[in-house]
Amino acid sequence: MDVFGKALIDFYENGEADILWLHNSYDEPEEMPVDFFYRDDEDMPVLELQALQMCTGKVLDIGAGVGSHALVLQAFNIDVTAIDVSEAAVNIMKDRGVKKAFVQDIFTYKEKFDTILMLMNGIGLTGTLPGFKDFLIRLKSLTNPSGQVLFDTSDIAYLYEDLPKPQNHYYGEVSYQYEYKGEKGNWFNWLYIDQKTIKTIAAETGWASEIIFDDEEDQYLVRLTPVI
Repeated sequence: MDVFGKALIDFYENGEADILWLHNSYDEPEEMPVDFFYRDDEDMPVLELQALQMCTGKVLDIGAGVGSHALVLQAFNIDVTAIDVSEAAVNIMKDRGVKKAFVQDIFTYKEKFDTILMLMNGIGLTGTLPGFKDFLIRLKSLTNPSGQVLFDTSDIAYLYEDLPKPQNHYYGEVSYQYEYKGEKGNWFNWLYIDQKTIKTIAAETGWASEIIFDDEEDQYLVRLTPVI
């Protein structure tokens, strides 16, 4: 079982969990509060609530975790399909009442949707700028012509205010590793993207992009629509 999934299960079953550590490639390990993944709409930031309000038609929630966003959408009678690569997370989603929850890799999915939703920096799973570009091309086959993609991300240039930016790769390309109860998972690549780069790559891959919301703390909500 995945390390992250064990932490999710402990919290779900016991109402608490040990410390979930997030190791990274740029600084000291950080503590990741597990209850953060179980928030309801009253605890969600304005950025996420804005994204949920914009969801229309058939929605695909990618990297849905334990289904917090999917449950909010369901409450408003939105047809939402929630997917995650963590079997533990999907089992919890189902138990919490998410009607359409599947263990699924987005790169093998084939159904079309009106809204593709990726919150909590879900776009980070693309890992690198080339990965992000390939992913936007891939999303064309999942999005209806009048559809949209909603995701949030951050510009992490602030990490390098007193340090030189990496010379051999884009500064928003980082790596993470979960650790829980002394057990470490595999390292995985993650991506944070600045607004200018998003606009450039979106245009190259046939998407119009706009910043819907900026929390003025380097995090923002992006909306992509297919250029017909």
